[in-house]
Amino acid sequence: MADYININGNNIPIRASDPSNPIVGEIWYNSTTNLLKGQAFSLGTWASANNLNTARANLGGAGTQTAGLAYGGSTPGGSPSSTSEEYDGTSWVEGNNLNTARYTYDGTGTQTAAMTSGGSPSSTATEEYDGSTWTSGGSLSTSRYNMGIGGIQTAAFGAGGYSPGTNRNNTEEYNGSTWTAGNVINTARRELRGAGTQTAGLLVGGYVTSSVTNVEEYDGNSWTNGGALPVGTNGMGVSGIQTQSLGFGGYAPPANPRTTATNAYDGSTWTARSAMGTARGGFGPAKAGSSFLALAAGGYDGSRVATTEEFTGGATTVTFSSS
Repeated sequence: MADYININGNNIPIRASDPSNPIVGEIWYNSTTNLLKGQAFSLGTWASANNLNTARANLGGAGTQTAGLAYGGSTPGGSPSSTSEEYDGTSWVEGNNLNTARYTYDGTGTQTAAMTSGGSPSSTATEEYDGSTWTSGGSLSTSRYNMGIGGIQTAAFGAGGYSPGTNRNNTEEYNGSTWTAGNVINTARRELRGAGTQTAGLLVGGYVTSSVTNVEEYDGNSWTNGGALPVGTNGMGVSGIQTQSLGFGGYAPPANPRTTATNAYDGSTWTARSAMGTARGGFGPAKAGSSFLALAAGGYDGSRVATTEEFTGGATTVTFSSS
């Protein structure tokens, strides 16, 4: 077996205390506790949080785990909703409503600079949020719903989706006021999710005639196929950036129509993480989150729910020996 110095280029450091911010793969010997320690990945955990004030599914999400935003969706009666709620890491507080009640759409951005576009009934409407009020933005060129959106309010992309009778493959880019045409995605589909930025975007999963494993990456010009999902899934949540994202929940028929599966993406490969507490899809994810800190609110688990869960993952310190 190779020595640590031959692998890492230096001896294991001896420290009187654990480092305050170790990096994954780092190893050290704590001379105070006489313990050999290292920093490793954790599978993470999902934990229940306070519910949305209004139960709904197929809603939009933005922001982070401690500054989240959930808006629109379909109510338990099936009607489109205009309700918007803000999350501070503990509680949901109702804010000002969307101008157009709708559902089955995606969104992106932060709690104070979010945007969403499209939706059902099939729409071209775009709205922007400034942390207080939703205002109308530039209209999509193609009316559709269930498309994937990523980026920020002033530099976003929207791709795929569904116009009645047609799975879409077209991409549009948004500059904060106007949508312009971009190059098409490789696989026309709907019920997909977007993440990342306008120049380093990500589209995950979706539905063609069944749920698909397709993942595509965007460089601001062209779409290329990325590492496939382990299981075909649509209506899932995605949080993070192109090379470090988390995909969770959604619909993975026929064996598991609603799933708790959670997987992290490193830009090429998906790796299993701890499962969600409630199998569901069509919830509002915190799109500006990360593969270490994610949020899922509302959704459908057989009925429209107000359930909120938080994911905390990443690195953890492990002990290799006691002397």
